[in-house]
Amino acid sequence: MNTTLLKTKKMIKNDLFLRALKGETVQRPPVWMMRQAGRYLPEFMAIKEKYDFFTRCRTPELASEITVQPIRRFGMDAAILFCDILVIPQAMNIEVEMKPNFGPYLPHPVRTQKDVDHVIVPDVKEELDYVYKAIKATKELLNDEIPLIGFAGSPWTILCYCVQGQGSKNFDKAKAFCFSNPIAAHQLLQKITDTTIAYLKEKVKAGVNAVQIFDSWGGMLSPTDYQEFSWQYINQIIEALKDDAPVIAFGKGCWFALGEMAKSNASALGVDWTCSARNARYLTGGNITLQGNFDPSRLLSPPSEIKKMVHQMIDAFGKDKYIVNLGHGILPNIPVDHAKAFIDAVKSYSN
Repeated sequence: MNTTLLKTKKMIKNDLFLRALKGETVQRPPVWMMRQAGRYLPEFMAIKEKYDFFTRCRTPELASEITVQPIRRFGMDAAILFCDILVIPQAMNIEVEMKPNFGPYLPHPVRTQKDVDHVIVPDVKEELDYVYKAIKATKELLNDEIPLIGFAGSPWTILCYCVQGQGSKNFDKAKAFCFSNPIAAHQLLQKITDTTIAYLKEKVKAGVNAVQIFDSWGGMLSPTDYQEFSWQYINQIIEALKDDAPVIAFGKGCWFALGEMAKSNASALGVDWTCSARNARYLTGGNITLQGNFDPSRLLSPPSEIKKMVHQMIDAFGKDKYIVNLGHGILPNIPVDHAKAFIDAVKSYSN
């Protein structure tokens, strides 16, 4: 890791998250929540009412404000930049709309070799400049109090949206494309991978302290297909980034790949709520930092119950080599005081 990076990391006042990524002994595990800058917060909804989704992503003042909103309210140990995984296909010449009450919609899905040929590997410095500006604006607001996480979708998860054209319960069209036209599928996956590597490297240069790869739809694949269509591309990203910043790999529903993932140069692996702490430690060999895995719906339990369950979860994972998080993103209908109970439970933990 180069010295300038190390210098910035040393300056962060609360470096609990970075220390957990290195596997150091800590007083308590760090905590943050996937989608912590989001719709469960009234202050987020106030901005959402005024500006559409991609305006929020592309306006550094808005993206940075949204990023720090949960930090002001709850004091997590890390911030994650407000952005979206689909800014990557947008930059690659694939049109992406965000429809209210529907989600992502891609009017011209990629379904043929010809479609793949039209997809470009862009100059990410130019096309995604607004993201790096948002990082710089966020770093100013955070004032080196806590680390900032940058993220990207996994190439497979991005392909799912590019081919399906919208969200799906099974991504049948995406799978059909991969299995019936693997050559075109691998070309598309490689283009996404190359773009993502360049993008994440720029994010690190702009100031993020760690990066996370979200493989939200990895669990759709069989273990064999996962290696071919997802993991090999995620691993390319990890290899390209490992000397720049710590990388967290999170595969939703991918417990079957944890053994393989643990052999990689990832600094931590995300785990969802369907995999117990004990199984996750066993499958990963007990040595790599794990992140997770509270069921997001469990935040609807009473705050006293949340506190008890969070303490049980920390006991099960162990306080070291562990980052407390949800097993996927926080849901829009979670009461604010329940989210607070989750964060406070970690801060009050003592073993």
